[in-house]
Parts: sequence; structure tokens; C-alpha cells
Amino acid sequence: MHSNEIVVGLDGSAQSRAALRFAVAQARRMRATVRVVTAFDYNWGSGRFGGSEEQEQAVRARHEKALAEAIEEVRPVAADVTVAGSAVLGEPAPVLLNAGKAAVLTVVGNRGRGGFGSLLLGSVSQKVATHARHPVVVVRGTVDTATGPVIVGVDHTDHSEHTIGAAFEEAVRRGSSVIAIHAYEFPAAYGVMAMSVLPYKPEDLRDAEVAALETALEPWREKFPGVPVEALVARGTAARVLVDVSSNAGLVVVGSRGHGGVAGTLLGSVGLQVLHHADCPVMIVHPTDTPAPEG
Repeated sequence: MHSNEIVVGLDGSAQSRAALRFAVAQARRMRATVRVVTAFDYNWGSGRFGGSEEQEQAVRARHEKALAEAIEEVRPVAADVTVAGSAVLGEPAPVLLNAGKAAVLTVVGNRGRGGFGSLLLGSVSQKVATHARHPVVVVRGTVDTATGPVIVGVDHTDHSEHTIGAAFEEAVRRGSSVIAIHAYEFPAAYGVMAMSVLPYKPEDLRDAEVAALETALEPWREKFPGVPVEALVARGTAARVLVDVSSNAGLVVVGSRGHGGVAGTLLGSVGLQVLHHADCPVMIVHPTDTPAPEG
């Protein structure tokens, strides 16, 4: 069961402070509270967390001071949002995943000081985006304004319903539109087929993709009649299409798994490429995040 709390990771980097600003703005839209979490770790002495209790308390105090300063920075734009912080002993990814177990959303920066922000392979943000059981936003690009449309990748798997639903809910919160995108490529031809006439008409394939996307969107148009929707079918790789449109978007929403449409599994997939290259914040939606529309 989710609490009405947004958890955001802070490691002192500019990117994690941008994530905090995003979290505050999102909390206002969701009428949620914000919990700022920083992890600290040290290897003094021979033990895993070797050193005296006094040393641990000194490290904790430094992190709590940094937390307080970061929270104070956002006070001018967070007057109507409850923001609290905690410094937790442990590795960043497990700490953040544990803190966010009951949260409605976890927010991280796209890179940082080896703490919550990095998006290098095996890094904290990637681990959190992959293993969290609720939505995760990785903050990229401009975060101080959210006037662009919400872009959602649709790949026609069962999980797409959750992804589309999350995008529509975000559009309602932001007062923006939804652009639903499905990317496709022509089936590969092999052997003799590669040297002969195509066994299908490209225009027929595109028409089928357009029809499938419209069918997927129909129940959501009915559930959210006030949200302007544009359905876009584009030929090309899913990651390239999403990244290309992200420069004018307020948010890109993708699923945590899929099968070669837009919302593939994260590790080594479309989702990971979007996290690396998008020009706006990216939301990763997990299968249990949003119920399908009734109908």
C-alpha cells in the first residue's frame, strides 16, 4: 500500500538538487509530501563499517547538514509542500529502494558523485529504476518548467496499459497533452526473400500499426476526455524516436519491460537508452503501478 510520499535521493551533486526541485514540483501536483534521503558509508578500520560510534555520528552529522541546506534551498518554492530529510547508513541503492517501498514515486538525478545520481552501468539510478516496485523518475534536461506534453511509449504488450495510464494521469496533473508513440520497423527479410519483392505492402503495415495504437488509446480517451491526445506512429528504432521527441516534452513515460516496441526491459534496452539520452525527465512505470481502465 502506497503512502502519499515522494522519496528523492540526494548526494550533494547539482543533478540531485535538480531532482529535489522536480520532486517538490511533483509533490505539489500530487498533493504529496517529500522525503529527501541521503546515504552515507565509510570503511574506516577493519570492519565493513569500521570506526567508532563517534566517527559514524560525525559522518551522519555532515550529511544531515547537507540535507538541511538542500531543503532550505527549495523552501521558496516549497512553502505549501512538507519536506523532510533523513541520512541513512548504507549503500545508496538499497537505502533508496527501502525508503521508497511505500512511496508513490521515487526521484533520482541522472548522474552524481557516485551516489544517487550516476547513470553509468550498474549505477544507483539504474538499479533503482530497475528494481523499484513503483514509478521512478530520472531527472534529465530542464526540470524547472513542465509545460511540454507528456510523451508515452506504447508497445502493445499488456504492460502498455499501465504505462499509458500513468501518462494520462500525469497530463491531468500538469494540464498538458499526451503524445502516444509507437515505433515500428519493417520485418527483416532473409535468404531468397531478401532478393525478391516484399511479401507485404509498407503502407498496409503502417495502417495496421496506426489502428493498433488507436485501439490501445480508445479506453483512455474515454476515461480522460479532457486530455488532448496525439497518436504518432513512426518508423525507426524505439529509442531514437523517443529521444528525438523528448527535447520539447515535459516528461517521457516508458515501461519497465516490453518486447521491442518502445518500452523494453531496462538493462541494455530501449528504456536504458532513453534514460541515457532523453532531453527531459523520464518516468519508468512498473507493471503494478497503474490499474487498467474499466470497460
